[in-house]
Amino acid sequence: MLSTLQRSAKKVFTVRRLHRSALEVVEKSVSEDTVTGSFGSFIQGVVPQQLSPILLQRSKRMVLDSLGVGLLGSTTQVFQLALQHCQHMYALDDISAVYGRSQTRLSPTLAAFVNGVAAHSMDFDDTWHPATHPSGAVLPALLAVSDMLPSYSKPSGLDFLLAFNVGIEVQGRLMRFSNEAQNIPKRFHPPSVVGTLGSAAACARLLSLERTQCCHALAIAASLAGAPMANAATQTKPLHLGNAARLGLEAALLASRGLEANALVLDALPGVAGFSAFYEDYVPQPMHPPEDRDLCFLLENQDVAFKSFPAHLGMHWVAEAAGSVRELLVGPQGGSLSPRVVKEILLSVPPSKYINRPFPTSEHQARHSFQFSACSALLDGEVTPSSFSPAARRRPKLHTLLSLVRVEHAPDNPANFDRMYAEVHVTLVDGTVLQGRCDTFYGHWRHPLSADALRRKFRANAGAVLPEEQVEELLQAVEGLEQLENCTSLLSCLH
Repeated sequence: MLSTLQRSAKKVFTVRRLHRSALEVVEKSVSEDTVTGSFGSFIQGVVPQQLSPILLQRSKRMVLDSLGVGLLGSTTQVFQLALQHCQHMYALDDISAVYGRSQTRLSPTLAAFVNGVAAHSMDFDDTWHPATHPSGAVLPALLAVSDMLPSYSKPSGLDFLLAFNVGIEVQGRLMRFSNEAQNIPKRFHPPSVVGTLGSAAACARLLSLERTQCCHALAIAASLAGAPMANAATQTKPLHLGNAARLGLEAALLASRGLEANALVLDALPGVAGFSAFYEDYVPQPMHPPEDRDLCFLLENQDVAFKSFPAHLGMHWVAEAAGSVRELLVGPQGGSLSPRVVKEILLSVPPSKYINRPFPTSEHQARHSFQFSACSALLDGEVTPSSFSPAARRRPKLHTLLSLVRVEHAPDNPANFDRMYAEVHVTLVDGTVLQGRCDTFYGHWRHPLSADALRRKFRANAGAVLPEEQVEELLQAVEGLEQLENCTSLLSCLH
């Protein structure tokens, strides 16, 4: 008698080979001359040979970092709440693995959801420009798809990386169709929009959907996308990445069954809003055909930022600037800083309301507070995961420094991750003024983390959940991913 897993895997394999109803839909072809059609052609037609060495190296770094922060994120309260909800309300299938839970499996879409939540639960995941978190929306969905495929149909490591890069590329292309998207967001959280379509594209590729189905998957995903910025700095923000991973996978699966949507959703439609509903200045361009020699993945020219501590990316500028002021105060050998010697702390940072929080009252608010990051770095010389613990947040010295902070916004300092800077001016009670400035923090795409630094971050994060031997096996599996005949060894490291 077949187990639930075997029955489900058999059904999923049918998805990968295309349902009969889906084959009929394919006949209703979407023109390749449209923007949406060109995206569908890219998703279906791009081949592994088009992944350059630099693209493979950068995308493997993203996979490694995202797995590490996801595993660490599986220790957080918001992850626990999301997992309990899924287990108690919806867990009917035990197919796909959950970060940090060797004995726990969920249905593929729910596994994608909780693992996406884990990836962003501490705001420790990678960030791109234009501003979004690219990996956390795509990787959990691809892991869930790979898990649900039967052993004889697991994707190779190269196929997995190709699907991952398809999902990243779609996100980057969509955001580059809008000037508004270049800046730190004000209205909605970008990964809840472009991440959902990126997840759909990646899953459509891994499931070998036809071109027209890929177009419908993107269009379905567009109707499942979006989350307001009002929930930034709350426990709900990580759900944005969870939903992007989950709903993108859902969209691909629905498209595989033959569900149709507006196959011009990415085009500039007269009189009706498609993807332009999210960006008022949206001006789309078709992608190069996948066989075109001019096709170049955006990740080849625009690397991502990897964070050295779990907080909003803007915090890394101000923390580094504050750290340099601390060195002037206590010397390179370090020492204790007394708030009594400080009269005022002036932060010159970009204007962005949701990361300007003078007195944060939770760890999530602290992760989105210029003031908290600067004062923590002044006190300790660095910001680390433990900086956001209740004990660290309650320190009297920290609250004294927070009460001395003033914020200004210089006209030449835009809310843009590619052009912003941070300055920290500390005025002492004797009138001395010490200044630190950061234009490019360590970990930014212009100053990327070294291979050793990224490995240290991964080992520290993954080691909080997995035994050392398993951490090293996972590290080796990711670094040699393009050599794997199938993804079984990668998946087994997560179980």
